Amino acid sequence: MGIHSGKVAIVTGGARGIGQAVARRLQADGARVAIWDLTASAHMDPSAGYTPDFSFDVDVSDFASVEAGYDATVEALGPIDILVNNAGINGPVNDVQDYPLEAWDRVLAIDLTGVFYCTRVALADWVGRGSGRIVNIASIAGKEGGAGIAAYAAAKAGVIGFTKSVARELSTSGILVNAIAPAITETALFEEMTPEHIAAGKSKIPMGRPVNVEEIASLATWIAGPDCTFTTGFVFDISGGRATY
Repeated sequence: MGIHSGKVAIVTGGARGIGQAVARRLQADGARVAIWDLTASAHMDPSAGYTPDFSFDVDVSDFASVEAGYDATVEALGPIDILVNNAGINGPVNDVQDYPLEAWDRVLAIDLTGVFYCTRVALADWVGRGSGRIVNIASIAGKEGGAGIAAYAAAKAGVIGFTKSVARELSTSGILVNAIAPAITETALFEEMTPEHIAAGKSKIPMGRPVNVEEIASLATWIAGPDCTFTTGFVFDISGGRATY
């Protein structure tokens, strides 16, 4: 019997990277897990070592798609207890004066508006139930900014502000809303970054290495679990000593 036995969790962007690690860990701890992703089954990494209980193709930047995904997940697995808003993209690395307009819109739509859409749909079902856990994957860039990634940093700063706001609205509801702010993480998003950008990210971490996805998954699982009872609206750093605030 794991700490999440009997619970149902949704992990957005759950086919790869951080989301996959979180989904795998939640399932190992007893939860039934649904992953949402664009073409979810096609993106599943065969080396993941687990099979999610349900998967559904969801575009988190499309409200109707999120609604359809939520309804399908409830039908397949039952009432949802945990939502992990992880889906995101890095976008191009460009200075603001050269940043493509369409890339800015896409990064904000997926990384920030998608968190709002998924949270809004879940809360329409949860409010009045007296329980629920939302974990939003933000970034250290949302606290510190980052040269060349203004859209990503702005979106993740928005996720942090959104997390704090929703948590205050729900502070007496039994629904806890928290965020995680990782430092640079070695995932497929590295493919969207220049070597210089990756090196610069690593150089800011006192431990001298990126965070790995299993470390993030371990933290997310605790935040979503029964031992986290009096923390809401908080941003948990996992930055190898980079952040001290």
